[in-house]
Amino acid sequence: MKDKFFNYIQELQDTITSKLEAIDGTAKFQEDIWERPEGGGGRTRVIENGSVFEKGGVNISGVHGKLPESMKTYFDVEDADFFACGLSLVLHPKNPMVPTVHANWRYFEMYNQTGDIVDQWFGGGQDLTPYYLFDDDARHFHR
Repeated sequence: MKDKFFNYIQELQDTITSKLEAIDGTAKFQEDIWERPEGGGGRTRVIENGSVFEKGGVNISGVHGKLPESMKTYFDVEDADFFACGLSLVLHPKNPMVPTVHANWRYFEMYNQTGDIVDQWFGGGQDLTPYYLFDDDARHFHR
């Protein structure tokens, strides 16, 4: 499942950023590829000072390694490995009549010492933060 979801969010990032560039018509996303020393990495993409978007980011990551101490305590495990990936986006439009958009979707796996999956889940959500609230817009978003 992890490979399928990670491939999906890579393609989704490409789709979202190309569509947003087309909508903006002026600004282009700048990309930063980064690595996590403990394992994995990601692609950060930022757009700013465009015709439509004041600033925005559409970012993905896929990280893995030993479960950090805080998570070992939370899950009440002695030793475990993990894999986590996700896509996160925040878009701030120039027009105050258009809401800010925020979303994140994640997938997590935890493994025992023999590499078997002992827990896994999807998480995340999305929201709009309107500067001016219009009931029709709220109804449309929540449907």
